[in-house]
Amino acid sequence: MATDLLMWIGVVLLGLVVGSFLNVVIHRLPRMLEAQWAAAESGTNLPPSKPYNIAVPGSHCPHCGHALSWAEMIPVLSYLGLKGRCRHCQAPIGWRYPAIELFTAVLFAWSFDRYGLSGSALAWAGFAGALVTLAAIDADTSLLPDAITQPLVWSGLLAASLGWSHITLSTAMWGAVAGYLFLWSVYWLFKGVTGKEGMGQGDFKLLAALGAWLGWPALLSLVLIASLTGIAGGLWLRMRQRMPEDGYIPFGPFLALAGLWVMVFGHLPSLLF
Repeated sequence: MATDLLMWIGVVLLGLVVGSFLNVVIHRLPRMLEAQWAAAESGTNLPPSKPYNIAVPGSHCPHCGHALSWAEMIPVLSYLGLKGRCRHCQAPIGWRYPAIELFTAVLFAWSFDRYGLSGSALAWAGFAGALVTLAAIDADTSLLPDAITQPLVWSGLLAASLGWSHITLSTAMWGAVAGYLFLWSVYWLFKGVTGKEGMGQGDFKLLAALGAWLGWPALLSLVLIASLTGIAGGLWLRMRQRMPEDGYIPFGPFLALAGLWVMVFGHLPSLLF
């Protein structure tokens, strides 16, 4: 009994720490990519005067630059202790930081509860963490970085080949192919009819990754859930008068939400029958 309790405490703590790391990735990765694109556009390959990556500089307040001590970086607890404000300048700290830490911990707990201490549990926990990261980055920047989506496709195929995702390699492979081609076809059909781009190409890769992890039978459920939640999200933004001027809202967060839903509850045929 004590061993089980210690295991669960360890899993939750691991999820909180990983969630804290994901917050760093969510904040920094888009800025790293933008710096790379700006350097490529300008034709300069010189390193930046100040290194900026996932590890450097150290964590700091984005408002005043105050370097955070270890006591200010304890997942969730530091946020509560600081009452959601920077200790140095009193600027508010976004509620999403502890929310992502807690949500990641819940997803880790679900994975280990479902699969025990196993490769499957680690695989699904990593899959869930990647979806949380992609959803937040896309919501902020309308970007779905290849640095996450592409490894997610390949890791899905690898997990299937090792038996960790509990679908066959063939099911995973065709899930990736069909997922990519479906949204690719929708993209070109919409562009041909309207002359506009209805979604980014990162969405193709994300649905391919979901197909690789969840299999081709889950694709209909993924697209249906993402579409319905996307419509609901758009209506909510419109009612709150927070819809962007161009009327575009990223589809990636809804695909990621659909992926997490299917991971936990299964796809619609398994629910209905």
